Amino acid sequence: MTMVMLSLGCKTVNQNVIGDDTIALTTNQLVEKYGGEEKVRMEKGVRQMAALWESKDGTKEEFTNYCLENYIADEAVRQRIFERLCKQFEAIFGGFNKMAVSLLEPTHVTTFEYFPIDEAFGAWSPMSHFEEDFFSNKIAFYVMLNFPFYTLEEKNTLGEQWSDLEWGYARMGDVFISRVPADLAQKISDVTTYADNYISDYNIYVGYLVDDEQNTFFPEDMALITHWNLRDELKTQYADAEQGLKKQQMIYEVMKHIIYQTIPTEVINKNDYTWNPYQNKIYKDGAEAKATPEPSTRYEHLLNTFKAMQAIDQYTPMYPTYISRKFDQEFELSQAEVEELFITMVGSEQVKQVGELIAKRLGRDLQPFDIWYDGFKSRSNIDPAELDRMTQTKYPNQDAFVKDLPVIMTKLGFTSEKADFVCNHVTVDPSRGAGHAWEAAMKDDNARLRTRIGDKGMDYKGYNIGTHEFGHNVEQTITLHDVPNYMMRGVPNTAFTEALAFVFQKRDLELLGYVNNAAADEEDYLTTLDIFWGCYEIMGVSLVDMRVWKWMYENPTATKEQVKDKVIEIAKEVWNTYYYPVFGTKDEPILAVYSHMICSPLYLSAYPLGHLVEFQLENYFKGKTVGVEVPRLFANGRLTPQQWMKKGLNADLSVNAILEATTEAVKAIPVQTP
Repeated sequence: MTMVMLSLGCKTVNQNVIGDDTIALTTNQLVEKYGGEEKVRMEKGVRQMAALWESKDGTKEEFTNYCLENYIADEAVRQRIFERLCKQFEAIFGGFNKMAVSLLEPTHVTTFEYFPIDEAFGAWSPMSHFEEDFFSNKIAFYVMLNFPFYTLEEKNTLGEQWSDLEWGYARMGDVFISRVPADLAQKISDVTTYADNYISDYNIYVGYLVDDEQNTFFPEDMALITHWNLRDELKTQYADAEQGLKKQQMIYEVMKHIIYQTIPTEVINKNDYTWNPYQNKIYKDGAEAKATPEPSTRYEHLLNTFKAMQAIDQYTPMYPTYISRKFDQEFELSQAEVEELFITMVGSEQVKQVGELIAKRLGRDLQPFDIWYDGFKSRSNIDPAELDRMTQTKYPNQDAFVKDLPVIMTKLGFTSEKADFVCNHVTVDPSRGAGHAWEAAMKDDNARLRTRIGDKGMDYKGYNIGTHEFGHNVEQTITLHDVPNYMMRGVPNTAFTEALAFVFQKRDLELLGYVNNAAADEEDYLTTLDIFWGCYEIMGVSLVDMRVWKWMYENPTATKEQVKDKVIEIAKEVWNTYYYPVFGTKDEPILAVYSHMICSPLYLSAYPLGHLVEFQLENYFKGKTVGVEVPRLFANGRLTPQQWMKKGLNADLSVNAILEATTEAVKAIPVQTP
């Protein structure tokens, strides 16, 4: 393995245990024993071990002796040990993942009768003692010494010349970079599971919403999870020229009550009352009843998550805040880099141009919820009821959907062999929540696809989400089975799996058999505008998410009420800076409605990053077959984002391409109202 001078990748946090003098002594003795050719790797591994070595692990002398006895100098032996570690970690990570899936099934899947004890089982993390155990038995130190950690900068610079094996070594070095006590790891699992369950059971029975004249507008049995289904229902209403705007305005009133926490607890996941969101009054048999506002529960979950994440900062010297762990470690793009990308786009001249085009197509001034304008998709002019009929006829039950998954893949150009292989490694379940995909972590396990399937069959929302989640499953299966080695499984970050999910989701009508007669050039322009506007929307939400977490770190003793007030304030600030110039209304809180802020901390940036990757993927797919290119691209595995883009698409991750294409699309696309 060719090495160059590089940084050591961490700060020593246990200086009273293993100081610089012991590090230097140990490194020098390693050089004396094995020669100086690999001195940089030696010192890197020794210093990283020292950062996490505690007094209970042994004395300074024992530290030095451990390094001398366990350093692998023979590269052939090191490769064989790497392969053995891959095998063992697949068994461990795959087994723990499989256990977690099983424990969470009663809270995720509708086929289980639900009991309160299920939340406790779901909150328990099988992995909570992993780090503690592997530092105790010193396997963690063995890995750190022989497969040291590389910083993001090192991966991006050195990685251009790395082989697949060297990338595997680097990913092995990512396994043990923290030493979080088991009780704190379990605490994180507890608070995130409870937050997820809170969101999963946050349905609004929109058939029980009334206006000032007690009129209802939605089917009586329609229950929409917030925010996903509320947003998606709002999107479908662009096709309803008669009552669509009224329905959208009513949904937006509901969203604002959720954000402000003025929503009556009596209407959360219940249909015992009718609710007028304009007046914020509830009624029983036509008579007004007393309403109890939700007691800032939404922001209490956010605060609990922050406290749990902050509590482990001192145990993660390579990434000393949750913000750095999410961006530098997980996304492998710095927070500053991501924020700059997003601000460049949401502050561009193109957003005003597209906003003006949307207003002309709608024939009215923009309203805040038009951040979800859906008129650049071919389905936007289709009656939602017709779409429901199509999907419910095609997929009357779960078995029909499962049987069609290989067909979906072959329609996209995958070979029948690849389609069968992937689909044989995907299990479909009816979801309690909006839907999600859960990867497998061992080759003899299946990925999970969860979406909503009603008694009348799969409605269009369920199908649309199901198609998106299936795109995740295709990625998850390819990047587990087809990558060079187990440590390279997966994608650079969640944006890349989101990108492929968007590629599948965008083709949902085509896969359904709906024929679009639009010209190919017009379709390309519409696709560009759709992706651009989707990025504009979610980038603002992501900016809110990032700034909220920065504020919580600056104000760690804040109460849930203070968190609520600050989230709303930040949402309005971002709106006024980047959305007011386009929409013309100030102080709108809509950017704070996303449920991800509560149950998936700092995940939101994955979506706009995913859209950027999607756009560059779609450009790359022009003139090519999706089903041929996807297996090749995603078999590259978990490189860094920039390395993946360069190797697969010969391009950097950037907003420039979509900004240029949007300028062209605005000029070319005709103004037409739905």
